[in-house]
Amino acid sequence: MEISTIIGLVFGVISVLLGMFLKGASLTALANSAAYVIIIGGTAATLFIGFPMSELKKFPKLIKIAFSKQKLMDKADLIALFMEFASITRREGLLALESKVDEINDPFLRNGMRMIIDGNDQEFVSDVLMEDIHATEERHRAGALIFSQAGMYAPSLGVLGAVIGLIAALAEMEDMTALAHAIGSAFIATMLGIFTGYVICHPLANKLKRLSKREMEIRLMMVEGLLSIQSGVSTIAISQKLSVFLTPSERGKIIEREAGSSEQKD
Repeated sequence: MEISTIIGLVFGVISVLLGMFLKGASLTALANSAAYVIIIGGTAATLFIGFPMSELKKFPKLIKIAFSKQKLMDKADLIALFMEFASITRREGLLALESKVDEINDPFLRNGMRMIIDGNDQEFVSDVLMEDIHATEERHRAGALIFSQAGMYAPSLGVLGAVIGLIAALAEMEDMTALAHAIGSAFIATMLGIFTGYVICHPLANKLKRLSKREMEIRLMMVEGLLSIQSGVSTIAISQKLSVFLTPSERGKIIEREAGSSEQKD
């Protein structure tokens, strides 16, 4: 479970409810079925109009991704794995890695390993893997765009809901109490539209973009590692090359780990 998504949504709801309470607004005003129909139904309608069904079918999967913990290889572990592969390659050749392929859980890395073991040239391997990365990025971009568009439309539909509510309020001109209640209800739609757009949809779009960026970084590391192994570089050279993908603190941990392993050998 991606706990940050849950925390953000809970904080968002609590902030709005607590803000209404402190301002003296009645929480019962949120029980406005017309506002929910306009915001949720209207936003759904805009998505159906703006996106093909083939992309909208992925909506439940996108929600699952935003709420699930991303399962990616740790960068430090990936570097250690490539160093091991480089060591085997320099001692026994690329074909010695064939026994290691089935142990790799990541499909992208497993496919790349098979290509270099089969003797394909570097340019071909690089082109295939980079095209795979670009295609994946495009799919991820399309998924995030659904939430970005929903976040753009929802606040506007909130204004539409307020206008509809004010039109209804004009029918209560003779009863000032009913008029005040109708005007308050009209602005509930605006509040819900803004909340849906800027507290839910836009942040979820950003979360999907960040998750995609992290995954693509790992895949780019894999491409560099695979091409380096194919070139027959040393384990130290692979470590130095892939360390550029790490933060300074992550690099420090690798140095400490390598230093600890050297001390154990001594």
